Amino acid sequence: MKYQKAGIRTMNLHKLFSMQAALDAHIEEQHGIKKEDVMEKKVLALLVETGELANETRTFKFWSVKGPSDRETILEEYVDGIHFLLSLGISLNLEDTVLDLEPKQSESSLTSQFLEVYAKIQDFRKQLSNEAYREMFQSFISLGVMLGFSGQDIEEAYLSKNEVNYDRQKQGY
Repeated sequence: MKYQKAGIRTMNLHKLFSMQAALDAHIEEQHGIKKEDVMEKKVLALLVETGELANETRTFKFWSVKGPSDRETILEEYVDGIHFLLSLGISLNLEDTVLDLEPKQSESSLTSQFLEVYAKIQDFRKQLSNEAYREMFQSFISLGVMLGFSGQDIEEAYLSKNEVNYDRQKQGY
């Protein structure tokens, strides 16, 4: 599947990292958590969120004729992954690693791109390096572009979901 050229450059990543850092600090304080204690859990959460996103796209469900969920549902699931991507970068002080990132053009199928995202998440888990983080982030952004999301779409959905996440914390989620 070829996809449109849309850049991460249209997102204000400094703003998103800052907002995620504030949310992470709020959660850590509220729950008495140390960043080091949740690294593996954040990686697993990103894998789970990626799976939930794949489930909404239904790209792998060759046995079913039912189509994908609506665009807004898919975007919301995608942005759940962005929250954990940002949080992982913050945990390792890697925010600057992805500020000049562009998605890679891909001739692969959506299913193949999901599998690449999973592989890049696992690579990151094993290495916890700048390069592994950059590749994981780039792969996830490329997936978003393949899904038809622009940087502006992603940023706006992130801002909305960030509010929801704060509200959930206030309500004892």
